[in-house]
Amino acid sequence: MRSPPRSRPLHLRTIPASARHLLLLLALVAAPATEARGQALGEDAREAWTALVADYRELLDAEGVVGGTLALVREGEVVARAHHGWAVVEEGWPVDAATLFHWASITKTFTAVSILQLRDRGLLSLEDPVLRYVPELGAVHNPFGPMEDVTLRHLLSHAAGFRSSTFPWDGGEAWQPWEPTEWAQLVAMMPYTRIDFPPGSRFQYSNPGIVFLGRTLEAITGDVFEAYVEKNVFRPLGMATAYFDTTPWHLEEHRAQNYRVVGNEPVPNGDFNTGVTVSNGGLNASVDDLARWIGFLTGHAVSEVGRQVLRRGSLEEMWREAVPIREMELGREGMGLGFFLYPDLGLVGHTGSQRSFFSFILFDPATGVGAIGAFNTAGGDETGPDTRALLNRIRERVARDVLPMLQR
Repeated sequence: MRSPPRSRPLHLRTIPASARHLLLLLALVAAPATEARGQALGEDAREAWTALVADYRELLDAEGVVGGTLALVREGEVVARAHHGWAVVEEGWPVDAATLFHWASITKTFTAVSILQLRDRGLLSLEDPVLRYVPELGAVHNPFGPMEDVTLRHLLSHAAGFRSSTFPWDGGEAWQPWEPTEWAQLVAMMPYTRIDFPPGSRFQYSNPGIVFLGRTLEAITGDVFEAYVEKNVFRPLGMATAYFDTTPWHLEEHRAQNYRVVGNEPVPNGDFNTGVTVSNGGLNASVDDLARWIGFLTGHAVSEVGRQVLRRGSLEEMWREAVPIREMELGREGMGLGFFLYPDLGLVGHTGSQRSFFSFILFDPATGVGAIGAFNTAGGDETGPDTRALLNRIRERVARDVLPMLQR
């Protein structure tokens, strides 16, 4: 449920630093450590969650994270959540249940499901060469064979051999775009792009590979990517706060700012547009809408229309390992079709990081339980937090200490 309109905000820049700290303390005290919805947590799960929340708050305060949210999900509903700090510190807006975060690469899971939708409707095969839908890729240098060997399945599993970054060059100039804004910019880089290994032979995370999937979707359907996902995913799943790129006016008061910490002070980055890379990382939404997404993925969509977004067999296909990755914090890690797999723990998920937003989702397809985390702060110099390491630490605690209690 959306929170009521906020009263006139405090302007914290006019308040002494000591008073700001007091306001932050009051905001944290006012925010409930857990907020129950739907089925209550069992005793073991509640104890594990309470211990985690205490450590979570201590870690975020120690690292100087401006704001964040951590939530547990069962069958598509948030059953416990912990808010931390500020959505917009300059305005005195604390993080709450209505706060909208940017989910960055978690967008890739929506792109993957959309491609499987087209497959299930007979509009493509995962074995199709991507060159059929993105002919500009014919200019890419492939020392291992023809570009026709690179398939949609390779792109979905990050096994096509494309580089990681969408922009491989960064001169550090303020006028340079931080992501390609137009398709022509990616096309111009294709003669200077190479395939790094035989397609399908191993894993290499690739942002442009996912952009090529978004381009494929547009070529087949005639819709722009954002319109297709709105019509065929967001709407049937009831994800009313989900949108791509810059924030709609009616949601602006709920959008979290994102901050770089420089000299121990948070510097806002502002709202932003991911341009032509939207299918790779343009998603924004509330935590509750991400819970709906996990609910759909685990077979608990809220309506019959929602359950029709993608058949269960196709979702289960996405969670079969296509290529192994390595040993990580959560044990053995593999890549499915658009999702990371953690077979030692029975979990599936994805992470995201863009500008100063960091996020993760984790879920157990068998039991319908999961977790969501999001933070709006990154280090701009040595005084700022190492948010990626912090996210991995919290995600591991959730996966090893809390979710097993919910999986019972």
